[in-house]
Amino acid sequence: LGFIGLGTIGLPMSLNLLKAGHELLVWGRNPKKLEDAVKAGAKLLDTPRKMAESCNVIFLCVFDTDAVNDVVFGKNGIAEGAAKDLIIVDHSSIHPDKTREMAEKLKNKIGASWVDCPVSGGRYGARDGNLVMMAGGKNKDIDRIRPIVSSTSQRLTHMGPVGCGQATKLVNQAIIGAEIAVLAEMFGFANRYGVNVKEIPGALAGGWADSTVLQDHARRMIKAEYWDTAPGNTVKDLNTVCEMGRTTGSPMPIAALTTELYRYLSAQGDADKGQIGLMHLYV
Repeated sequence: LGFIGLGTIGLPMSLNLLKAGHELLVWGRNPKKLEDAVKAGAKLLDTPRKMAESCNVIFLCVFDTDAVNDVVFGKNGIAEGAAKDLIIVDHSSIHPDKTREMAEKLKNKIGASWVDCPVSGGRYGARDGNLVMMAGGKNKDIDRIRPIVSSTSQRLTHMGPVGCGQATKLVNQAIIGAEIAVLAEMFGFANRYGVNVKEIPGALAGGWADSTVLQDHARRMIKAEYWDTAPGNTVKDLNTVCEMGRTTGSPMPIAALTTELYRYLSAQGDADKGQIGLMHLYV
């Protein structure tokens, strides 16, 4: 197995693959980010091309579409060393249409397969090996990777052909973003009225408004525990949501408004407050 993109999510995923007994090859532009995986038994390679020459499954978890394209099709990229039995499993959150284009290009050039398999569950889900995965690809490719990802996820759901995993991740991101937006707005109101806001998650627990976002994200919002690990990620994903709405002719008034709020947060210089940063607009 190979793994490229050992960041906040990718590193713990790679460590769980190693714990499960898999032989793992890793590569990255910043060797320091790979040190923990190497100490745990991963082998460091010089280029993605060399990785492709040695692996039949390569996992990616990089920042955006351009990064995926560069790792796969750039100089010394995966495509230069790949054989037709290779499967690329892309855990990155990128554009669905671009995913389809790259998958088709890889198939035409090499004969290799592509599964877009973004994840949800955050850093703790990655650490504990209980991420949820939404995958797009052919049945045979999904069946081939299921036993491997059992060490990094609690569930993999096949959502349709290539691109459908990424489209499902956009649904995930829009739902979370919209919930964070309304929580920030309501917490601002409740605080001004004199409500003990820190009690709201507990008070609503078990009711119809309860959710993981309320119990995790909202508690951090109330404490202003902002994470700055992936500035711009939420705006990137929501921009793609709105673009896909235009492309498919799907009305998205809520997603569009949520996107504008995150854009405004970024314009104020506060993108580094991450996904829960909208709370900062109301305090």
